[in-house]
Amino acid sequence: MIQPRITNLQEKKLVGIAKQMSLVNNKTGLLWAQFAPKIKDIKNRVSEDKISLQMYPKDYYANFNPTTEFTKWATVEVVNFDNKLPELNTLLLESGLYAVFDYKGSSLDTSIYENIFFNWLPNSKYKVDNRPHFEILGNKYKNNDPNSEEEIWIPIKEKN
Repeated sequence: MIQPRITNLQEKKLVGIAKQMSLVNNKTGLLWAQFAPKIKDIKNRVSEDKISLQMYPKDYYANFNPTTEFTKWATVEVVNFDNKLPELNTLLLESGLYAVFDYKGSSLDTSIYENIFFNWLPNSKYKVDNRPHFEILGNKYKNNDPNSEEEIWIPIKEKN
């Protein structure tokens, strides 16, 4: 079974763009196509990493349906919101507890999420918290490539 590292995330300042979508009506490619050309103009980035972030409705996983809409963000982390490009939005990612999974494989392979939500999570002392989920896409990330690497961050809290 895969084992994450449990991390207390410090607050992050993000800039990017967002779109409403569902798993059935996935607009991720369009979202990144719109955001990617703007990245080079963002001057106060913390790193070269890109962050793909999802904000799900409160009972998204309890009442899972692939047609349920959520908000997806294409972002980068910045030092501050000064000099923000006018066409970009800001998002303050609040601190909190996360399970971080190091993943190597194609972004088309959903088995990592099945493993997290059907194997690791039910057998852990945690449950999903209602905060943003995100992936850090570093310099080893190659979309849809079997050798791609990314970090998957799942918000968690201890079960009662």
